[in-house]
Amino acid sequence: MVPKLFTLLKKGIPKQQIFSDIISGIIVGIIALPLAIAFAIASGVTPEKGIITAIVGGLIISIFGGSRVQIGGPTGAFIVIVFSIVMKHGLNGLYIATFMAGIILVIMGLLKLGSLLKFIPQTLITGFTSAIAVIIFTTQISDFLGLEIPHLPSEFIGKWTAYFYHLEFINYWSLMISLMTILIIVVLPKISSKIPWAFVAILATSLIVYAFKLPIDTIYTRFGNIAFAMPKLMFFTINLDVLKELFVPAISIAILGSLESLLSAVVADSMIGGKHRSNMELIAQGAANIVLPLIGGIPATGAIARTAANIKNGGRTPIAGIVHALFLLCVYLFAMPVIKYIPMATLAGVLMVVAWNMSEAKVFINSLKIDFYETVVLLTTFILTILTDLTIAIPIGFVLAIILFMKRMADSIEITPLLSTKADDDTIFSQEIGKYSKNIMIFELNGPMFFGSAHSLLSINKTMNSNYRIIILRFRYVPIMDTSALSRLNSLVKDLRKTNCDILISGANEKIEKKLLQNHILEKEEIVKTINEAVNKAEIMIKNKAILVK
Repeated sequence: MVPKLFTLLKKGIPKQQIFSDIISGIIVGIIALPLAIAFAIASGVTPEKGIITAIVGGLIISIFGGSRVQIGGPTGAFIVIVFSIVMKHGLNGLYIATFMAGIILVIMGLLKLGSLLKFIPQTLITGFTSAIAVIIFTTQISDFLGLEIPHLPSEFIGKWTAYFYHLEFINYWSLMISLMTILIIVVLPKISSKIPWAFVAILATSLIVYAFKLPIDTIYTRFGNIAFAMPKLMFFTINLDVLKELFVPAISIAILGSLESLLSAVVADSMIGGKHRSNMELIAQGAANIVLPLIGGIPATGAIARTAANIKNGGRTPIAGIVHALFLLCVYLFAMPVIKYIPMATLAGVLMVVAWNMSEAKVFINSLKIDFYETVVLLTTFILTILTDLTIAIPIGFVLAIILFMKRMADSIEITPLLSTKADDDTIFSQEIGKYSKNIMIFELNGPMFFGSAHSLLSINKTMNSNYRIIILRFRYVPIMDTSALSRLNSLVKDLRKTNCDILISGANEKIEKKLLQNHILEKEEIVKTINEAVNKAEIMIKNKAILVK
């Protein structure tokens, strides 16, 4: 596993491309600045922590990542989980959880688990992201309307109840600034998509609020003076009880980070015709999240919107991501005193646009129409994420998705009795069984035989009658067979033998045949390659036993 940057440097990067990457990096840095500040504040931490995360996280992900164009930093997906951890465990808890998540991500990369993430159902991801979008939107209502609520509840329903009780105290200046921000970000890109309109919105609204001295909250009134400060090495207290409490939140951060990062890399690949290295990307994400808590940062991952903006502005190598981080470093060094004038209503408008883009409303609605089981997973994860938190919603969502998947697989198994006197459509046993037709029964099995579907073998007993002396099970469409299915088959074989009925299996693949023999369920001569062999063998067995039904 080698970072993409190292591979590209070895091959050589054209000077013209380096210039394009520098321009793109500056533009993406301008786009990232308001987002980094907004995500930090929405996560319950100070603005500079968002900028530090974008600088250091972005730098590590660009240098050591597995994608040519990935832009790393704080993202909206982390807002809910980070806010929850900060409220329950404080900054110390956040740093520990982020550090643990980084270790988990590195281990995932080293074990080459990047490709396994594609097996996570899309409905599960849609449920999480849509719920996170709703929560982000909800948390911004207070600043959007300029409501001053002393003790805003942390619960979803509690927040909305508080909002309704305080509607008479709306600050219409805040509402105007928020709406202006949204209009600039949503409408003006139709004129030119290359201009970082979120930055323009922040600049314009900040100037208006400052020039007219509008009575609305700014970063300064909320957080006081913010200025450059060299990040100090953080030492966090760790004990076994804390690790136990933060293990699930750390897993949640790792899962969310890996999903968003690899999804971003896949989207980027489709835009540039490239191919990312998923395991290297996970290692880079992990490294970033190990370093960030040591300097007071918050979780970072690949950001889809900023990565797409990088590509659209000509970025094609990790140099763009590095320049983006260096640009933000310059802002952090020299422009922090100016940032304090940004209105909170402006950041609320920015985050509401982010929430809408995250919500994937069309995908959510379409997913409800596809399948009942997928709808159950989608709505369960969506509702649980909103009403509880991700540390509960993610495990339950995964378990529910797995259970419903197993049920669908179990329902897909088919055991079909075949007419013994006739050939089937693609038959290998084209001849009639003749006078032995009353004594031989053939069942074709179709689908995976595992603990969820093993009970279906019982249906064979239900179709039996006393005439049958040989049962042939056709396994050509059975890809796998687990221990539970082997146990059920063993019980079936024993039951059949008690009634003086033998069993043959045809068409089993090598792995299944090996399991049948190792578990002493059947003898070697009772397992044949083709149905034709099985029918011939059955006839010979009946002749030898002289048990023909007259």
